[in-house]
Amino acid sequence: METIGKVGLFGAAGAIGHSIGAALRAAGRDYRVIGRSRAPLEAAFGQDPHAEITLWNPDNPASIAAAAKGLQTAIYLVGVPYNQFAAHPPLMERTLAGLTAAGVERLILIGTVYPYGRARGNPGIGHPVTENHPREPHTFKGQMRLEQENRVLDAHGRNGLSTLVLRLPDFYGPRIERSLLNGVFEGAARGTRAQMIGPIDVPHEFIFVPDVGPVVETLTRTPGAYGRWLHLAGAGTITQREVARQAYALAGREPKLMVAGKPMLRLLGLLNPIVRELVEMNYLMTDPVMLDDSALHTLIGPIQKTPYEDGIRRSFAAAREGMKDAA
Repeated sequence: METIGKVGLFGAAGAIGHSIGAALRAAGRDYRVIGRSRAPLEAAFGQDPHAEITLWNPDNPASIAAAAKGLQTAIYLVGVPYNQFAAHPPLMERTLAGLTAAGVERLILIGTVYPYGRARGNPGIGHPVTENHPREPHTFKGQMRLEQENRVLDAHGRNGLSTLVLRLPDFYGPRIERSLLNGVFEGAARGTRAQMIGPIDVPHEFIFVPDVGPVVETLTRTPGAYGRWLHLAGAGTITQREVARQAYALAGREPKLMVAGKPMLRLLGLLNPIVRELVEMNYLMTDPVMLDDSALHTLIGPIQKTPYEDGIRRSFAAAREGMKDAA
């Protein structure tokens, strides 16, 4: 019987890190949360007796190895500013060296659809892409994410390390500020106008963040998952306008929306470097990449996915509660 060892979450302070930590806690497993700053880690995990808080400097190989010492599995969730994607490949290279030095056995990279570029064949509703889809990104950010993935996949089978990329679509959930949809829930709760990135009438795929953690927890103890990339899809598709309709209806209001399409993003990007970086990725709004996760289902069995109606209700409730907390 396989020994289930300790898991470390690198870049744990974000939304996906919270979800994975909750799943590990629910399974009664000890885990380590690793980040640059103690305060956000304390806020998120300080009350969990299963969580060990560790700081690292990802620019320092010795610090990476020290943070990884004693781990069986590393889960990589490290983000960089949207206008600094060139940092992804070298940061992953340093991390891999540190994990190897520490004797870590497994690495899971939480990835995105960026390395695929535009969907080939028959994309869209009813034609989600499988893991066989070419990885040929046409954007700079897609190319940087592809280089990051390739470093992870090339490391599989070397120095006792097994690696896996788990690819996710866009995400949403309660109080998740970096979600495309967060402004909708806050706008509905406050009765203000929600700022959105358009077009908003194209079916899109979102995954509810609390659904991610249990899948990742399962993969940390599934040796047959490694040496490839796998998809975790959302609960079908929905348009952003429908999300807004449901969210504002929960507040007894008609939607108030301000939609920025590609021309507006270009204009706003003249003043805001982060917004400027959204322009090249706008193809994901006009021609979104949908994921087929049947391979993951075959590997680990049924996957719990929160229906959009429930996810929208829970996200709206959290936004309304956040208003009360701030009052």
